[in-house]
Amino acid sequence: MPPNSSARSGAAVVLTLLASGQFLMTLDSSVMNVSMAVVANDLGTTISGIQTAITLYTLVMATLMITGGKVGTILGRRRAFGVGLLVYGAGSLTTALSPNLGVLLLGWSLLEGIGAALIMPAIVALVAANFPRERRSAAYGLVAAAGAMAVAAGPLIGGAVTTYFSWRYVFAGEVVIVLVILAFLRRMADVPPVPARVDYVGSLLSVLGLGSLVFGVLRTDEWGWVVPKPGAPSLFGASLSIWLILLGLLVVLLFLRWESRLVGRGREPLLRPVMLRNRELTGGLTMFFAQYMIQAGTFFAVPLFLSVVLQLDALQTGVRILPLSFALLVSAAGVPKVWPAANPRRVVRAGLVLVLAGELVLVGGMDPGADAAVVAIPMLLIGLGLGALASQLGSVTVSAVPDSESAEVGGLQNTGTNLGASLGTALVGSVLLGTLTASVIAGIQDNPAVPESVKTRASTQLVSGVPFISDAQLSQALGEAGVTGTTADAIMQVNAQARLDALRNAFAVTALLTAGALFFTGRIPRLAPGSEEDEDGTGDEKAAADRDEEPDRGGDAGVTEPEAKGDVVREPATRHTPTSLAQAGERRLGEGRPSDAARE
Repeated sequence: MPPNSSARSGAAVVLTLLASGQFLMTLDSSVMNVSMAVVANDLGTTISGIQTAITLYTLVMATLMITGGKVGTILGRRRAFGVGLLVYGAGSLTTALSPNLGVLLLGWSLLEGIGAALIMPAIVALVAANFPRERRSAAYGLVAAAGAMAVAAGPLIGGAVTTYFSWRYVFAGEVVIVLVILAFLRRMADVPPVPARVDYVGSLLSVLGLGSLVFGVLRTDEWGWVVPKPGAPSLFGASLSIWLILLGLLVVLLFLRWESRLVGRGREPLLRPVMLRNRELTGGLTMFFAQYMIQAGTFFAVPLFLSVVLQLDALQTGVRILPLSFALLVSAAGVPKVWPAANPRRVVRAGLVLVLAGELVLVGGMDPGADAAVVAIPMLLIGLGLGALASQLGSVTVSAVPDSESAEVGGLQNTGTNLGASLGTALVGSVLLGTLTASVIAGIQDNPAVPESVKTRASTQLVSGVPFISDAQLSQALGEAGVTGTTADAIMQVNAQARLDALRNAFAVTALLTAGALFFTGRIPRLAPGSEEDEDGTGDEKAAADRDEEPDRGGDAGVTEPEAKGDVVREPATRHTPTSLAQAGERRLGEGRPSDAARE
């Protein structure tokens, strides 16, 4: 076999393993969302208990990402990936065998969350270690596409397995996939561990800050954003959610100040705050945040239209969403293949425009005569747009710093994606349910076919929120409440129109988020990492101009003068010089996009 064929075969194996890991990390939540009722009944708990497990899984994963990235630097990227897989596999096995909610919380929410926090930053670093810079865009794109496909295929997989077998087989299957990845783990090139000390105070502050922030956002649907919902906890007249969010932001600020203090004293921080003044890095992180906020909002609203309004089952819903997965995969792999030196900023903007077009088609398609076909074109447009974003952002963020810092970037990147997904779901969900409640109450009050007694009951009983339910569910509820005849028909019509109004507003908010993201694309570079200009150095001046580096103007206290000069400062050679195979790999792959300080 020719050497090139052997190299391609090895790269394909590595990419398959990393993409499989990313697929696993994302699959659980989407599967659990469509299987909640069955899982709750099987474990003898309630829907609320399963929702708690979903919330805790997101919480554990999001809060430990930065620490997980640092641990990956200390252990070595490949070892951190392997340890994370072992922890995740143990969690999946525990979940598959769980007899009650407590064991499910231990296996899924805790163990799988900890495993994911080690795996996901390591994936980002291992792509950088195994692929040359000119091929990283395609590699990152396919890995990101695997995660998005898990979100889209989750309802299909979960619905089929739960319907015909048991939800436990999904988690048992994950154990098998983990074992397969571990068997081929040594096929990956590695970067040796870097001796360092864990910043325990910083880790605690990051967990508390991010935990409070994410938990506050996740509880907004039950507690309200600012005005507390009836029966929800409050503090000084405001919802507890807003206080948790504010507390989280303050603790994150305290965390950054603490890290700056450690840097100033010459000690090892969990995260160097000066990295956050790298315009290219923060531009990529901002786009990751926006991408996952838009993606989560879309995947929240579209299944509701298909499963509740049109009353399709989980399998049919999954089939209707599959065009998005297909388009996303084609775009994520095709853009780097066809245009390897494409302008990243232009590709990201084109992707956002495609997503915006898809969202606007959904807004216009929410009318009483809409059927499942109305989502076909939007799913293709949104998939192509998300794939375009995926093809560029991973390479942009990692190329903004030396390869030795890719694990830390992975921690930041996955923190941003988790925050974006949480906020997108909460925001779009709040708008949808708020619009539904207002529309139903207004529709009942304005409908002459509804008796005054029913209007009075509706005004008092529905003010806390109207559930997003199907016609069949509403008909049954009205029958149990003794509402029949023309009154029931009128309420059914009001609810049907209110659902469409709510979905229209939800898609409109997602479109606004997409349009808003376009204003933050200026920090994405014009020069593709690994392009000819970047390799031979002739594009350095253009790259610097594109990135518009901002000098330090006395920001974070405690940052030393050399660090304040540029956005990326290389550590001493003894810290970042890899050995043996990794050393050769670093020479082959390059040191990442050099900082302006290094150029000077």
